[in-house]
Amino acid sequence: MLSFRKFAAVGFVPVLIVTACRLDMHVQPRLNPLAKSDFFADERSARPLVAGTVARGDLRQDTYFYTGKIGDTPGDFMPFPVDENVLARGRERFNIYCSPCHSRLGDGNGMIPQRGFRRPPSYHIERLRKAPLGYFFDVTTNGFGAMPDYSSEIQPADRWAIVAYIRALQLSQNATKAELPPGQPPPQEAPK
Repeated sequence: MLSFRKFAAVGFVPVLIVTACRLDMHVQPRLNPLAKSDFFADERSARPLVAGTVARGDLRQDTYFYTGKIGDTPGDFMPFPVDENVLARGRERFNIYCSPCHSRLGDGNGMIPQRGFRRPPSYHIERLRKAPLGYFFDVTTNGFGAMPDYSSEIQPADRWAIVAYIRALQLSQNATKAELPPGQPPPQEAPK
């Protein structure tokens, strides 16, 4: 009786293994993309795209909005109006992505450089105060020097909001008395 049980158990296991692994799970009926098929009259396995179809997220008609450049030259205008909401969004995104290196003042003395890494330039130097807005957008999009690109982390509208906030930072630190609104006291000069 015991030998029959052993024989049944030993014989039953291979039967289970063979029946559990069927070949047709690996060889399923399908068509390779753009392969010949007799299903459609034109013998294509896939239907042609509808005229004017654009993949989701790939319609980039406004090249300035996505590149910050007019041709190969950085532009110097915002692609949309700047209001308090845009500046607030730019400040929020700047504090998240930019301030670790550039600091919240934009002087290039963030926590990362304080820990011994390469210091980025201050936004308040003459060269960057005169830089067109498209330059900041391009650097944020593609990176520059030790700065990585942020094109996959920050959406284009948010990159433009950051650019608007950078320009506001520059103006806040370098405004002349003539540029101040009436009744606004001038900021205190730093002791020398």
